[in-house]
Amino acid sequence: PDAAGAKAAQSYATHPSKIPTTVVLDSAMGYVMESVDIVLVGAEAVVENGGCVNKLGTYALAACAKAHGKPVYVACESYKFARLYPLNQKDLPKIQSSTLQCLDTTEEVTGGNNMIALPENVKVENPPCDFTPANFITLLFTDLGVLTPSAVSDELIRLYQ
Repeated sequence: PDAAGAKAAQSYATHPSKIPTTVVLDSAMGYVMESVDIVLVGAEAVVENGGCVNKLGTYALAACAKAHGKPVYVACESYKFARLYPLNQKDLPKIQSSTLQCLDTTEEVTGGNNMIALPENVKVENPPCDFTPANFITLLFTDLGVLTPSAVSDELIRLYQ
């Protein structure tokens, strides 16, 4: 919803290294998963059990990757390690927008607005992030080195002694 993927693709494609880039819609991840080698995501936070909190869709992406036998790697800095222990999505704080803009891409609109207005009686769930459990994560690439999800707890002990 925030065009983060398109913004990242634009940055990668215009970088002097010309990083090969393909934008894939979130809903098409299952379609392309069999053709990828790895999945690499970032993290807003890495929690004590080795799971991560990241932008919405990371959990679905990791679940799809696991179903296809693809490794999931998380790249993050150690300052994002948190002494939290969420077990599922309900343990995350409720931060969501009550509005959602829906663009109708099925019809070409010239000079008009092709936004779909939802009636007031339609409930909107639009959380900004989700929790990916540690069992979906293969390794974490951090400034402390390459870690397994189970090693995050040990690193937190060292960091907070």
